[in-house]
Amino acid sequence: MKSKYKIITAMLIFGSIGIFIKGIHLSSSEIALLRGVIGSVFLILASLFAKQKLSFQSIKKNLVLLIFSGAAIGFNWILLFEAYRYTTISNATLSYYFAPVFVMILAQFVLKEKLTPVKTGCILAAMAGLFLVVNIGGSSAGTSYNHPLGILYGFLAAALYSSVILMNKFIKNLSGFETTLIQLLVSALVLLPYVLIRDHFDFSGVDSKSIVLILIVGIVHTGIAYFMYFGSVKELSGQTIAVLSYIDPISAVLMAAIFLGESMSIIQIIGGILILGSTFVSEKMDVKMKAKKEGVI
Repeated sequence: MKSKYKIITAMLIFGSIGIFIKGIHLSSSEIALLRGVIGSVFLILASLFAKQKLSFQSIKKNLVLLIFSGAAIGFNWILLFEAYRYTTISNATLSYYFAPVFVMILAQFVLKEKLTPVKTGCILAAMAGLFLVVNIGGSSAGTSYNHPLGILYGFLAAALYSSVILMNKFIKNLSGFETTLIQLLVSALVLLPYVLIRDHFDFSGVDSKSIVLILIVGIVHTGIAYFMYFGSVKELSGQTIAVLSYIDPISAVLMAAIFLGESMSIIQIIGGILILGSTFVSEKMDVKMKAKKEGVI
């Protein structure tokens, strides 16, 4: 039960990140870089405190995949933060949650997994949902947005994140904690030259509010949330984790409505249900198939 509460807390923290990102007066690439730096430093300190040793031999064997997946995570954050900038948190979150659909499509080529009729139906339902979510009219309290562009950024972030999910399937003999720590370090190292060239790393105009918010995003939304998540997954079934993961997008939509006054039309809500429902059905099927292979059911 304690592990369930940890994952629920981690999901609620992940769901609130958009609210904090919107208040930081830095470019998306600068926020992503600082998130990677602060998050990885926190996880290094946490691993030392918990006396959790890293398997450097396994890290070396998986280094190529860790570098590519870490870089993908960094640029995935940039695209997601741009989505928050150009559209509502609800639209950005729902378009970002299209990642499992990309995994379903790509898995038949990368992992040689068969695309079943049910999964095909899930993909079509999610696409219909995304079509309904793309709404140029809705915006929150006096704020003008470019919804199509923001949703496109969320869609591209989902595509990058799906590549991370697939690459992680080929990483062997590393715990989720170890994998995440190295990926965060790599994301920071890869984003550093990108930020130096593109944004010149100028923090002279940053106010105290932005500093506090970026520390919260780095420590709470990255370090603490990841530490809680990976400290609990071993003790829970895949099905439980799949169900609880939906607290993230649902809480993001609810918190955006409560704290930012964002609203969604009935059509958009139906679209959101189609996207989340289709990915839920697909993930439930994956868990059942894995359990059958392992002889659990």
